[in-house]
Amino acid sequence: MASTGAGYDLSPTTFSNDGRIFQVEYATKAVENSGTTIGIRCSDGVVLGVEKLLTSKMLLKSSNRRVATLDAHCGLVLCGLAADGRQIVGRARDECSNYDEVYGDKIPPRVLAARLADYVHYFTIHGALRPFGTASMIAGYDPCTKTHELYAVEPSGVCLRYFGCALGKGRQSAKSEIEKLDLSTLTCKDALREIAKMIHTVHDESKDKPFALEMAWLTKDTGFEFALVPDDLVQEAEAWAKAKLEEDDDDDDDDDDAEMTPAPPTDAASPS
Repeated sequence: MASTGAGYDLSPTTFSNDGRIFQVEYATKAVENSGTTIGIRCSDGVVLGVEKLLTSKMLLKSSNRRVATLDAHCGLVLCGLAADGRQIVGRARDECSNYDEVYGDKIPPRVLAARLADYVHYFTIHGALRPFGTASMIAGYDPCTKTHELYAVEPSGVCLRYFGCALGKGRQSAKSEIEKLDLSTLTCKDALREIAKMIHTVHDESKDKPFALEMAWLTKDTGFEFALVPDDLVQEAEAWAKAKLEEDDDDDDDDDDAEMTPAPPTDAASPS
């Protein structure tokens, strides 16, 4: 009974015999089945990229965006159920405007992430509510400390600060690729290419639906204002990523051919 969740998944306040909360696990599973989302904190800013799956060929690539601007100095990307994400975006924007109205200053990213995590967690401790099936990555700039920061808020309400983070179906492969990068020297323009390569690598064209690559950044060149990456830079990054993947495939094919080629016969030893 405890392993299947029967009888224990009617409320987010009910723990199973082995201490599990199944409704939170279901919400987390919705995030894990969504398109891959990647965030990288670079030396000169933060770059966010999301694999937005197109559920229909008739959808415009610009519809149902997964990227949202919260204030001039911060924004987020969503991974999971888009409808739940809109509620989170609305709450985050309210937090930004309320902080500015009360204190007359921009909300620090760490405060915004903590408040948003508290809001998400609130929906996991009341029986009349259900957890959000959406996780979010927040990129922001703190004008007081002069630092740019990256946070991730999970459906359980857990909030962590990252140098590099990945969510969605391809999170494990993307995390492995992020760990190979030198984030202390990586620039935002280089990160655009790396993120595009990671998303195209984890996307399986034979199984997954077509997707649109959405990217946003907060960089020193833009005055640390959160904005969508220009289309020409996104297209350039995708072209570089596809060319790099084709080059890697050709190298792998050459290595396989070299292994399959038999070694030439050696000359018989001459009689003494």
